[in-house]
Formats: sequence, C-alpha cells, structure tokens
Amino acid sequence: MRWAAGVLVCALTAVFSFGPALALEGPNAAGPIGGTDIHSGQLPPPGVYGGALGYVSEATDFKGPDGETLSAFREADLEKQYFSPFLMYVPEWKLFGGSVGVLGFLPMGNQCGHFQIGEAENCSAGLGDPYVEVDWSYSFGHYRPSKDPDAYPVFEGLSVLFGFGITFPYGSYDDDTRQDQILSASLNVWDFSPSVGITYGTKPIFLEGTEFSAKLFWNNYLKNPSSRYATGDLLNVDFAITERWGRFQFGLAGYYAWQIEDDTWDGFVLPAHGWQLESLGLGPIVNYDMPEYDASVKVKSFFTAHEVNAIEAWYVVLGWSQKF
Repeated sequence: MRWAAGVLVCALTAVFSFGPALALEGPNAAGPIGGTDIHSGQLPPPGVYGGALGYVSEATDFKGPDGETLSAFREADLEKQYFSPFLMYVPEWKLFGGSVGVLGFLPMGNQCGHFQIGEAENCSAGLGDPYVEVDWSYSFGHYRPSKDPDAYPVFEGLSVLFGFGITFPYGSYDDDTRQDQILSASLNVWDFSPSVGITYGTKPIFLEGTEFSAKLFWNNYLKNPSSRYATGDLLNVDFAITERWGRFQFGLAGYYAWQIEDDTWDGFVLPAHGWQLESLGLGPIVNYDMPEYDASVKVKSFFTAHEVNAIEAWYVVLGWSQKF
C-alpha cells in the first residue's frame, strides 16, 4: 500500500524551538519541530523516509505567574524561523507483532529579538539540538479504500505507539550574555522524553472518516551546566481531530503543556511557584497526499489561547515527507 509518506509527514510535524518557551531559561518540549498531530499513534510501512519541516513564529506577549503581561517584558519581541531535515527507518522485522521505527532530526534556524526595555535588537543563527527517537507501534485496526481511487486508504480502528526520545545539546550555544543564551539555537540541555501516542479512526460519519490522535511526552531535563538553571519536568500532549476526504485531511490541531516540577537555580526553587509553565495552543491543519510520488505535504497554524509563565505567540508550520 502506497500510504507511507502520508502517515509519516503527519506524525512528524513534536517540538524543537517550537511550543511553549519557559519564562526564564526557555527549554522547549521534545520532538520534531512543529509538533505531532494526525497519525501520531502510527508508523509507516517498512522503508526509508525523509523530508523537511519548517516554521516561523512571533511572540506577541510574555505572561507571568498570574497569566498577565510581565511588566519588565512589555516591550519585548521575539521572532523565530526554523528548518529541519529528517530521516526515518522502519525495518521489515516486527517486535511483539508491532512495527519499530527510528527517526532523527537536525534543526537549524534564526532567532531575533530583545527582552528588556531599552535593550537593542539582536539575532542568532546556527544549528539546533539534534533529536533522535525510537518508536514501537501496534495496530488494532484496518485500512479500507478511499472513495477517491487515487488516494491513500483510510485507517479505521485503534493504533498505539510507545516511544523514547533524546535531545542532544550539541547545537550552537552562546552564553556571553543572558540575551545571547535565550536567542541561541541550542538550549544546552539534555532532554530524555518517553512518549505514548494513540490514533483512532471512525467509520464514515461526515465524509470518509474522523480521526482522533494524541501524543503525550514526558520531558526530563538535566541542568544547564553554563547557567546552572534546572528546568522542572514538563508534560505536553499534542492532539488533532481531523476528517479524511480523498487526498485531503483537515481539522483542528493543538497542544497543551504543563510543568509538574519547579524550576531551580543552583538547587534553590525559584519564586512564584518555581516559574511552572502552562500553555495551550490551537489552530487549523490541512494535509494533502500525493500517492503517485509517495509523498505528502502539510500546513498548520497555532495561536496560543492560554499562557502562564509562557509566551503568547502564533506559529505557521510546513512539512513535506517522501519514501525513498
């Protein structure tokens, strides 16, 4: 079945330098840039896949512990442009009846901004932190033909995925000033992130079938050896509710992130409940499959709807994937 690239580009679009930046140090949720969304509980058929993900974003406000604008950052500005090629390999062999996949990303990009009143605008470009993830997926469902004979089959049933990802702090990092640290492409922090994803496809209700997908990451950060700042564990769930219609899949995507531990500096808990983050983002998503090329493209946009110790921002994400 030539549906592989469609599953891959949708499942890959979770989150380098994307998502809820923390109010002080700024680490982000694990995963590929752009966040997981549709097909997040599935792996594609055996083969080698590649593609690219990219996004642009702009922070419009910086919120504090009470969800209100931080007065010290009322004139702050932050813009990001990121790009990441990726590769994925799914072998022929099975493990306990399920598929195994290994994927890797090498993000790169540019960040510009200023934070304090009277601070000059500055930019920083370079390589981000590489991310590698190993996944295992098992399906309890089946595929049925689309009404469009030239489209990929439609999944119906339940599929689950368990993964483990590592963010390697090997990107470009500048600690000369606080502004340089925040604008650096690298976070200079190890992140170990187990994850679990699910995808459930229904029988045709509105068009050709409704899909419910979600993936939960548990981010475990080590201390930044340069700043001596330790970010508390962060949970983030990426989700999507979409409808299939021939080569198209479209609907609502989003994320919700919240910290379950306080941030610390040199072992001391920071004030205001350790600057614990909470953030919700929502927006539209559209995916288009091209079975004749074993490829898919996707675009989605996020707008933050709720922020505590986080930035208010908008994002636009574009993804492309193809089987080699």
